[in-house]
Amino acid sequence: MTGLSVRGPDRLVRMSDGSEIATRTVIIATGVAWRRLDIRRLEALRGAGVYYGAAGAEAQAMEGGDVFIVGAGNSAGQATVHLARYARSVTLLVRGDALATSMSHYLVRELGAIQNVAVRPRTELVDGQGRGRLERITLRDRRNGTTRTVHAAGLFIMIGGEPRTAWLAGSVERDQRGYVLTGRDLLRDGALPAGWPLERAPLPLETSVPGVFAVGDVRAGSVKRVASAAGAGAIAVQLVHEYLSEQHG
Repeated sequence: MTGLSVRGPDRLVRMSDGSEIATRTVIIATGVAWRRLDIRRLEALRGAGVYYGAAGAEAQAMEGGDVFIVGAGNSAGQATVHLARYARSVTLLVRGDALATSMSHYLVRELGAIQNVAVRPRTELVDGQGRGRLERITLRDRRNGTTRTVHAAGLFIMIGGEPRTAWLAGSVERDQRGYVLTGRDLLRDGALPAGWPLERAPLPLETSVPGVFAVGDVRAGSVKRVASAAGAGAIAVQLVHEYLSEQHG
């Protein structure tokens, strides 16, 4: 997709080949592109011990192994808690000095109470190796530049993502990071968003364009989990029917 516009009751979705699709409603579920580490040997092992994003589906396969997570945000903290139930050890690799500036305090406390979890600040991942599957990673101490190689059963890279919303610029409201705003997040001091043409407020998953909804990782405030995205998709379909009934009077 390259753009979204409004023509009367129609919502027009422009495609990369120049064509347009006219429809009465749209559900945006374009997700995010996870930020990647520019390490060639690790990229070659994606899906074979090296994973981007959430750790739900792969957790049981990590049982009894030593697992490493790159990241310092809440998603990395939650993944660490989850993986610690299966892995022998989970080490959180943090480039900065501490977690307190990037992770919720309750998560920091929870991580500190789990015996098989370790946090390594001022540490960065510089390489990885394995024959068909990840076996070892190389870490660098940012304080003194020394490196060491350790065995690793799994590596989860959780350094954030970029929402796939560039094609929506100028059509629906997004937050500073590019995630689509929906529902009450569109209200400013209780006032309807600028240009909103209806008397009612936006529906829970509705964007700043009536009849256009957003679900999944692309939506501001989503919890970045498959189950919640699937549930939001089902709710969005119900809201589509509600919107169409409203339009037909």
